[in-house]
Amino acid sequence: MALYVKAAEILDKAERKQGALKTLVYDSKFENIKPLFALVLETQKFSSVLEEIIVSSKLLKQTKMRMNLAKVLVFDLLIGQGLKCGGAWKTMMIKHRARLQSVLARMKVKQKVSKNEDLLPASVKQVLAENLPRYVRVNTVKTTVEDAVDYLKRDGFSYLGQASRLEDLTLKEKYFVMDMHLPELLVFPPNTDFHDHFLYKAGHIILQDKASCLPAYLLNPPAGAHIIDACAAPGNKTSHLAAIMKNKGKLFAFDLDAKRLSTMATLLLRSGVTCHQLANQDFLKVDPDSPQFKDVEYVLLDPSCSGSGMVCLRDDASSADQQKVKARLAALACFQLRCLNHGLKFPRLKRLVYSTCSIHSQENEGVVAACLQENPGFRLVNLLSQWPERGLEPLTQCLRANPAKTRTHGFFVALLEKHSGAGRKKQEPAVQISEAVNEAEKQEPAVQISAQEATPPIPSTRRKRPAASDASETEDKQTPAADQADGTPSKKKKRKRKRKKKKKKKVETVETVDTVETVDTVETVDTVETVDTVETVDTVDTVDTVDTMETVEMVETVEMVETVKTVKTVETVKTVETVETVKTVE
Repeated sequence: MALYVKAAEILDKAERKQGALKTLVYDSKFENIKPLFALVLETQKFSSVLEEIIVSSKLLKQTKMRMNLAKVLVFDLLIGQGLKCGGAWKTMMIKHRARLQSVLARMKVKQKVSKNEDLLPASVKQVLAENLPRYVRVNTVKTTVEDAVDYLKRDGFSYLGQASRLEDLTLKEKYFVMDMHLPELLVFPPNTDFHDHFLYKAGHIILQDKASCLPAYLLNPPAGAHIIDACAAPGNKTSHLAAIMKNKGKLFAFDLDAKRLSTMATLLLRSGVTCHQLANQDFLKVDPDSPQFKDVEYVLLDPSCSGSGMVCLRDDASSADQQKVKARLAALACFQLRCLNHGLKFPRLKRLVYSTCSIHSQENEGVVAACLQENPGFRLVNLLSQWPERGLEPLTQCLRANPAKTRTHGFFVALLEKHSGAGRKKQEPAVQISEAVNEAEKQEPAVQISAQEATPPIPSTRRKRPAASDASETEDKQTPAADQADGTPSKKKKRKRKRKKKKKKKVETVETVDTVETVDTVETVDTVETVDTVETVDTVDTVDTVDTMETVEMVETVEMVETVKTVKTVETVKTVETVETVKTVE
């Protein structure tokens, strides 16, 4: 029974993205590796078929088993070479065998097939037919690509140089090539086993799919940089980042799962990484404004996803409960968007890579598009123009990977870069002013605040003044005539004019005017030099609150002004007829 328990445990870890199946099997230190690996691999291959059988037969309700334990037992009972356990477990499974076989037979009749292999989803069949290569990343923290190639050649492998096209990755026997996109990646025939190899055990090579190498390679942080790996475990991307930055700088790695983080610590220790700081912490609770992260300029975000790009985890159309799949995808996309928005909040951030091992656009282009709408200060960077598979329209700057076109597992990568906001910042006030003006025009069409009020009016404006203003001007012209009729102006009027001239000085600042309630028309004042208090102005229409004006040189007519906040310099005003209330002028 230990075989089935261990196999179920490995499948659980694979679903949680704690590592590739072969790596998890060999790291399990199980006594009989080969039968364990064969059971895990075959159960994974028939995963969707087994799940449908288990759900249809209601096996979990009757046995209280976990799904992956039920899968490995049902596989050996119905498809494999028979159960390899005894006791209560074997008795229980034989008890349900007839019902399980009946469900399997109905599935074959429904799909009109005779072989168990014919029940496999099309996506699994396609990958099995293509038989993906074995990718090996050279860990440049401990060695160089040249040294690794020399060691492998001495170990009996034949090196064919760097690949130039996809067909060059189809290899047999002990031939290997350097990848055409990633120079530190070596490509071997499918199923080449390195788990017992010296280079693997010494941490000189890391078994990592090509698509999984893309995020760190595209982020490309310089040596000495401060980087965050937001959802880091099991640590392959973290060790890749450390190698790219030459194991210098600071690499903050977060993961909420303590067990995954422990596995990651072991991997990083074997890889010789020393620039990292591990934290068993939820990335969403990390404070971007903390002094600890003030120099962070790069973020790698590979959040939890459906794993649908991995062959074993693809949720095919024949899955038993599509409603649950849709609900899970919606929940994952919401979580991924939160993580992405949070990652963009670090104040000195330059670049962020977002990646998933999912084939669903809801987790990929959908999340990126929503993020870009919420963060206009960032834009997508066009990645690897020669890459054969692009993101879905219109986000073709992103990369996609799949077994058919890239000979890798399914994957998605987007690179977001902060762009200069200088132009945008200059435009924002203009936009706000425009909106405010439009709103004011909608509410009170008569009110117009423009640059014309800060400059002397042209003569044509004078001719277009309201009738009330014309009448006032007529009265002004008649005043000297009246004086002449009396002979000369009275002595009292002369004294008043002299007093006014003595009091007038140049007005440099008028700081605050709290309230001006009724003003009909401002006509003419010869020269105002110092204003401490304004008591009466004859004609101004309506001024509710005066808040801000920088310079007013000539004002002929103010009809309705809602808000003006600081008057700094008043040089010339011709006539002020009536102001009913002016509260404070400083």
